[in-house]
Amino acid sequence: VQLQASGGGLVQAGGSLRLSCAASERAFSHYAKGWFRQAPGKEREYVAGMSYSGNTYYADSVKGRFAISRDNGVNTVYLQMNSLKPEDTGVYYCAAFLRPGSSIQDGDYRDWGQGTQVTVSS
Repeated sequence: VQLQASGGGLVQAGGSLRLSCAASERAFSHYAKGWFRQAPGKEREYVAGMSYSGNTYYADSVKGRFAISRDNGVNTVYLQMNSLKPEDTGVYYCAAFLRPGSSIQDGDYRDWGQGTQVTVSS
């Protein structure tokens, strides 16, 4: 499946952004989905995920501030980011794989979007 991420931008600390990831296929509803991010000079890290059945998972660093959701009608997964902090800055990627369950390992994800930049100023 092809993925197109959007919604990044520049926001002040404490602000909010909503990222979107649109998929090319209706079968996207059957995929496990994830959001990852990569800050300059750092490795890519897991942010949030959703199993194909709709269970959600979060990294401890974003729990309570970020929320992953989906709209199967438009083949899109979202990442609502609230109370943003400067350390949330990075390129955010959506990813997916066709298998039951979910994963925090980026190596398990087969399909990736192009990334969208999020910059949080202090």
